[in-house]
Amino acid sequence: MNRWGITIPLTGLPLAGHREVVAGLAGLGYTDAWSAEVAGADAFTPLALASQWDPEVRLGSAIVPVYTRGPALLAQHAATLADLAPGRFVLGIGTSSDTIVERWNDIRFERPYQRTRDTLRFLRRALAGEKVKEEYETFTVRGFRLETPPATPPPVVLAALRPGMLRLAAREADGAITNWLAPRDVRVVRGVLGDEPELIARLFVCPTGDAAEARAIGRWMIAAYLTVPVYRAFHEWLGRGDALRPMHEAWAAGDRKAALAAIPDEVVDDLLVHGTPAECRARVREYGANGLTTPVLAVVPGGGLSPAEAVRALAPNAD
Repeated sequence: MNRWGITIPLTGLPLAGHREVVAGLAGLGYTDAWSAEVAGADAFTPLALASQWDPEVRLGSAIVPVYTRGPALLAQHAATLADLAPGRFVLGIGTSSDTIVERWNDIRFERPYQRTRDTLRFLRRALAGEKVKEEYETFTVRGFRLETPPATPPPVVLAALRPGMLRLAAREADGAITNWLAPRDVRVVRGVLGDEPELIARLFVCPTGDAAEARAIGRWMIAAYLTVPVYRAFHEWLGRGDALRPMHEAWAAGDRKAALAAIPDEVVDDLLVHGTPAECRARVREYGANGLTTPVLAVVPGGGLSPAEAVRALAPNAD
């Protein structure tokens, strides 16, 4: 593992206040800065700013939903970032979740595998500068061509939580992105993806030596994420179905307090990187030893550190 990424924007730091942090990333040993898109900043604006603040780090989106932008607009966004950061932008796309797509954006969350596959195939052609006139299985594009295609088309990687999407990533994309996994789970994912494609994972990291503090935070995060159907299915595939069943039953019954209490410490310790900064860095390296190419740290507030202090404490050069 020779890459070490960070998620931007950092929780608790306004986007406008990120210039100094981002400008110092390469000097701390970070190789990558990856955005996300849930209910905060969009995926592209932080990367556009970062492209001007740091001329070295690789920039990536993890991930942009394939439903919430039309195919042509998605290609335009990607081409813009590829122009701002030539040779160092990676477009990460994926289905997102039914919550984000249907409940928040009022778009039907239908045929996610096919929609992702079709979007990937369209983007390959559009970002290469082709005029696309094609009836795909899930949408039709009638004569779109980028006005200024990127000189070097960006790599496209797929969010992939289970075998079908992992196999698609291996066949047609430049890598896969995953989320919410333990170091040993990397081997399970690699068993389907193969050894060659880049594997990127967002790791939630809480730099505190107070295990009780970290576990309390981790339980809230696990309950919020892993009750979403796509993540529930992912962890059933990884073998956590029995361990998480009491949480799911309590959650379905509307008893949030019982759901949190039902999450075993062992599951929290598996899925949330926590401990002193040195212990966190060592844990991140365990992922690399199991086959993760690119860890992308998502700093979870804890330990009394400011966002900027946490970035410095968790940097690979801090050893």
